[in-house]
Amino acid sequence: MAGSRLRKQALASEVTIWPTRFRCVVVEGPIGVGKTTLARRLAEVAGSNPVLEEPEKNPFLERFYQARDRYALATQLHFLFQRVGQLERLETEGILKQVRIYDFMVQKDPLFAKITLDEDEFYLYSKIYQRLVHVAPASCPDLVIYLQAPLPVLLGRIEQRGRIFEFGIDKNYLQNLVDAYSRYFLAYTESPLLVVNAAEINFAESPDDFRQLLHYIQNLGPGRNFYNPTMG
Repeated sequence: MAGSRLRKQALASEVTIWPTRFRCVVVEGPIGVGKTTLARRLAEVAGSNPVLEEPEKNPFLERFYQARDRYALATQLHFLFQRVGQLERLETEGILKQVRIYDFMVQKDPLFAKITLDEDEFYLYSKIYQRLVHVAPASCPDLVIYLQAPLPVLLGRIEQRGRIFEFGIDKNYLQNLVDAYSRYFLAYTESPLLVVNAAEINFAESPDDFRQLLHYIQNLGPGRNFYNPTMG
């Protein structure tokens, strides 16, 4: 315990410096895992503005959680157009040359579609996705941070943040999403990957949690890495 305490004190005294080799970082994970909070914190250190999803601007999302079969396609296409549009605006404004921290990855967009759409809808979605992604600005990240947490933790965090449009979220849907994320990143090899056990991490309220993760990122090795603070 004393060693852990001393380590935290040492990290707290360090100057937070962004590792310059990471110019494009994506924070990913299922709903409620804390990816937007972490993206904001990382962007503060990097001296940039985070590029964040805007679920509150999706007019179909609340209805999707109430009646998934009816609103799945509209919800999914709205998010797809929104994400590609954000990348296009960044390119127009020249921001793609700066450090960017995202809380979404366009390449992962079909993950949701496979869960929510029927066969015909997914065929249509795939055609649109392929057209849009083909012409969208490149967004291959230098690092992907994948946050994991079990279903009870996610449900607790969703309830705590109190977004009205998430009140109707179905537990089975969320579990399917967690499983889909696990399969996706198990096979992911396109970029360096950091898998983080975020079940007991609170980036919003614990500066120590964030500093320790940032310290790990600053010393990150190539390929696939795992960060599990409960094992330290």
